[in-house]
Amino acid sequence: MRDQLDATLARFEQLQRELVDPEVLLQPQRMAAVVREHGALSRVALKYRALVSLEGQIRDLEALVDGVDGELGALAAAELPDLRAAREHAWDELLDLCSDDGDADRTRCVMELRAGTGGDEAALFVRDLWEMYRRHAAEQGWDVEVLDSSATELGGFKEIVMGISGAGVYRRLRFESGGHRVQRVPDTEAKGRIHTSAATVAVLPEPEDVEVAIGPDDYRKDLFCASGPGGQHVNKTASAVRLTHLETGIVVQCQDEKSQHKNLARALRVLKARIYEHRRSIEHEKRASERRTLVGSGDRSQRVRTYNFPQNRVTDHRINESFTLDQVVAGRLGGVLDALEAHHRRERRSEMERPGGG
Repeated sequence: MRDQLDATLARFEQLQRELVDPEVLLQPQRMAAVVREHGALSRVALKYRALVSLEGQIRDLEALVDGVDGELGALAAAELPDLRAAREHAWDELLDLCSDDGDADRTRCVMELRAGTGGDEAALFVRDLWEMYRRHAAEQGWDVEVLDSSATELGGFKEIVMGISGAGVYRRLRFESGGHRVQRVPDTEAKGRIHTSAATVAVLPEPEDVEVAIGPDDYRKDLFCASGPGGQHVNKTASAVRLTHLETGIVVQCQDEKSQHKNLARALRVLKARIYEHRRSIEHEKRASERRTLVGSGDRSQRVRTYNFPQNRVTDHRINESFTLDQVVAGRLGGVLDALEAHHRRERRSEMERPGGG
């Protein structure tokens, strides 16, 4: 870990030099990227710099204690306990900062909900998840915008994609990614049998434009007529947009707006988020052994939570904790999200080594 922190501090100091470099100042896009990376690294780098300074002071005083007799050595010995306590406190704060990934403080994310096994009941479950997250967002004062959706005749959704923005939004929602399972008696079940259906959730940090720059030559754009359940709300004009990123093969589409330009703008937002997540996943795979310990790996095939309606219980399988279902589906997700965050912090801290004592 110390090697990583040394590299972070070195990069931060390099960025500080670039901030006053005349060549960088003349390039607005590069300058914006430097400012953003500098800001992202600042909390960890400054805290680590303070820790290094404390460790240097402790070494100097320990040398005085060992090498000098009399009053000077006694004064040095008297200062050591406070400095060591300050070092431990600084190290604890640094561990908490390092438990976050570099995207934790983003204020915008894209959330994708998709029906899995279960047919119409799975689509209704997606609708329930959408309502749950929408209510929670309203409680937090976040803004929610539906970027794309595919409704069913029974009022469910095969898929719904939304943009969520607000303070702490990605930090709080990042562990929602994965497979969500519901156990309940569907309204369409005449014999009262409990069915099991599934949906997948993906939470993607939404990058800034300077982080993922794509132009018209980077994707293929296809236009088509929007569709709706039962033939309703079908557009007579080709306003729906489908984008295919040529390098990665990622495909997104948006059809909720009647305006082709608005659908294109929304599709580009989702495409950039997916490209950014694709690049992140490649980087994460390089640290596969670490990634297996994290609750937020984002693997959609991983079953993360079960919503058991007959028992009024929601169980998160990553932390083996259960919560009251009617409270959770009403949007009161605070207890679940707090427990996931605490578990993540403990897992991260257990992987990190404390510096040598003294």
